[in-house]
Amino acid sequence: MNSEIEPPTTPVGQFYESYFDQAAEVSRLLNIKLTKKTWSGQRIHMCGFPLMHLNKYLKMLVQEHSRFVAMCEEFPRNPALGAKGGFDRRVVRIVTPGTLIDEPFLNPYENNYLLSVVPASTELSLREWPPSFSVGLAWIDVSTGEFYTKSTTLAGLRDELVRVSPKEVILDARFSEDDSNPVRRAASEEGCFVSYSTPPETPSALADSTATTQASPDDVTADAELLDGLLPVPLAGEETAAVELLTAFMHANLMDHMPSLSSPAREVTCGRMQIDTHTVKALELREGMREGGTTGSLLSVIKRTVTSSGTRLLTRWLCSPSTSVSEINARQSLVAFFYTRPFLRQDLVQVLRESDDATRIVQKFLLGRGSFSDLSALCTTVETWSSIKERILTERKMEGEGDSLADAQWTSVEALMDRMSDLSDLAARISMALAQREDAIRIGDEMGEELPSSEPSPAQLRDPRNPLGLVEWTIKPEYSQQLMRLHDTLQTLLSDRDKLEQRLQAEYNVPSLTLRASPGQGMHVHIGRKREAAKLRDAKDFVPLSESGSTCTLFNREWSRLAGQISETTLAISTAEKEAFEQLRAEVVARSSDLRRNARIIDELDVTLSFADLAVEMRFVRPTVTDGTSYHVVNGRHPTVELGLLTSGRGFTPNTVTFTPDSPLHVITGPNMAGKSTLLRQTALIAILAQTGSFVPADHAEIGVVDRVFSRVGAKDDLFRDRSTFMVEMLEAGDILRRATPRSLVIMDEVGRGTTVEDGLAIAFATVHHLLSVNGCRAMFATHFHELADMLGHDPATHRGEGPFSPIAFFCTDVDEIENGDFTYSHRLSPGVNRDSHGLKVAQLAGMPGPAVSVARSALAWLKERSAQRVGRGVELHALGQSLAFDSP
Repeated sequence: MNSEIEPPTTPVGQFYESYFDQAAEVSRLLNIKLTKKTWSGQRIHMCGFPLMHLNKYLKMLVQEHSRFVAMCEEFPRNPALGAKGGFDRRVVRIVTPGTLIDEPFLNPYENNYLLSVVPASTELSLREWPPSFSVGLAWIDVSTGEFYTKSTTLAGLRDELVRVSPKEVILDARFSEDDSNPVRRAASEEGCFVSYSTPPETPSALADSTATTQASPDDVTADAELLDGLLPVPLAGEETAAVELLTAFMHANLMDHMPSLSSPAREVTCGRMQIDTHTVKALELREGMREGGTTGSLLSVIKRTVTSSGTRLLTRWLCSPSTSVSEINARQSLVAFFYTRPFLRQDLVQVLRESDDATRIVQKFLLGRGSFSDLSALCTTVETWSSIKERILTERKMEGEGDSLADAQWTSVEALMDRMSDLSDLAARISMALAQREDAIRIGDEMGEELPSSEPSPAQLRDPRNPLGLVEWTIKPEYSQQLMRLHDTLQTLLSDRDKLEQRLQAEYNVPSLTLRASPGQGMHVHIGRKREAAKLRDAKDFVPLSESGSTCTLFNREWSRLAGQISETTLAISTAEKEAFEQLRAEVVARSSDLRRNARIIDELDVTLSFADLAVEMRFVRPTVTDGTSYHVVNGRHPTVELGLLTSGRGFTPNTVTFTPDSPLHVITGPNMAGKSTLLRQTALIAILAQTGSFVPADHAEIGVVDRVFSRVGAKDDLFRDRSTFMVEMLEAGDILRRATPRSLVIMDEVGRGTTVEDGLAIAFATVHHLLSVNGCRAMFATHFHELADMLGHDPATHRGEGPFSPIAFFCTDVDEIENGDFTYSHRLSPGVNRDSHGLKVAQLAGMPGPAVSVARSALAWLKERSAQRVGRGVELHALGQSLAFDSP
């Protein structure tokens, strides 16, 4: 969908107002009052809200109602150009879901990506779009400046959409009327907010530049040359087109706030585990399926990061684990280092809590935004980085050198710290310049209400002697000779003001006389007791202005002249401070690459510290990751389920899973509710955690690198697109069989359900056969089709298949019967085949009425007796399976 632009944000004084038809729409969306006003002799619709509520209503319009909002601002007219007083208004920015910059409602723990998708050619009919057709992607987080490109296929587009999780997707405007276009359909089916833009007619310099190919744009433990972009390669044609479309959309909507873009980092598929869209959702990596949001997700369970930028990095790692053994080991080495040093870990975490989101702050300055408070936060953050480095160096000195084992442990940490740039000079300069909040002095409120400041300041001083009332001490006088001179002048003038006030009080014997200033009466003399004013009525230096029941005001030429000098000096200080701020802003921009690099290093430090905390809290162990295809996990656990059980006072039953080259596929049978799905999911989650660099929930783990993880676990119908539950399952299963490689990990649960037993059994057998003979991947296949074991030639002695199915191992879970008729689930995996699903027991637990359970039990007994009379059925199925295996192409 493409949202209409709503322009409710035209400033009129202290209000943002909307008119005509937009006013009616805005008042409905925001639930604010719709009124009318007279304009050019006619009554028109109008609504509005105070300036202070802008962000509240922007959030509602942009994030809740998915509307574009045109931001209009007031600009004073220039008298030098012959313009009369007043303001001109023009649109400076159009706010969209993907172009948020620093709005307070921007989620600090998520990237706010804007993604453009461009196929290699748009001159194709629907029938000519093969799954292997190339598609270019370009995405950017405007709030952080992270900018990436990638080339994928039409078949992999949905996986990338789920992985990147953009807040807005940009497509070519030519697709806006083509509902059958596969690119548009893929974005819509993943629930993406879609907008349209017209590509520029001429290429930009940015698209002609080179991109950085690197194993991981976020990983600072990777090779330094890769991280710093020293290996440029040209963008693919569709990637260049995606960059063009993205930048055209940004120019059209960011306008005055368009950032200066650097060359994007080009992602490569070979260095990252590919997790398809169904698996991301089924494994609940980022979001829980039940309640939505992060509740119940893997992210919510393992998150121990203390910075918002560290949390964003953790999310990216979870959805895109590494497949580089050296990179994984580098991350694990950092985790192991902090795991064995609890006091250092605790100290660093405490220091990290004081740091701010430097990546987004730097991006503000690059966008021409940013305030004094941002400078202060950046200064604090840089000082925090220095404290972290100093604490690590102190630990190193305390441990000493000479121990070869300890020296090896320090290698990864020292390499990380060596790559951090020294920014202490920048922090010192900012600290020297900015007035500290604790130095602020607020003196009374004699001068009336405070004047609003255009941007927050670290310190504000209200001085009643100053006719302007509010003096912003944002920059220390010591910053420059000019500021020191101006402040000295101001102090002299304020001292003269005190002396003048005291002299007038004494000369005319009026103790209540004070020298003041106000917008309505200008520079005036205030008499607090009206009866004392009579002493001044005949004085030639005073001119009456106004009076009330108890006070009166008068004009005094000498005070007016002195107050004018104070105002001029105050204005000069304000101008000098703005110049100083621009100098500091320029220094931050000049050091932006160093600041961003340090921020990435600290983000990785935050994530690895959190992994170490997680390992201690939940008894995780360091896995051994190899280039092979093995998978051996002893007493593995599902981290999310385990935490849920622990909170309710129960324990988790661990299981051991082993894949070997001669046994890559496991068939799992067992009762309902006995933990088969949990076992399948934990097997995949352990591999994902291991390749992010985390320790894993097990007693021991050795895992060969997994290039892709696929799941066919759980499904629901998609009636909107005319897909039954069974159809959705078949689509997922077919996708897995087409794409899994020998290095992949596949988990499949209940393939073939939702149809007749005969059809389901045939589909289940064909799936297992294909996984074994064609894909050759590590796979776990859970099923209630017990006859499948017969077709695969299950040997009760070895619990392996027969003939071509000998690489298949059979495992099961069971139910433990208790004397009084009750039962418990063992959840423990053991070799064999369980031919009883115990569905009636689940029905009892679910509260099915007793009479219904009795009828079901009678029916089940008859069916089992009938089945037992069919002697030789297992032999027949075994023969069928063998013949199908040998006869298959």
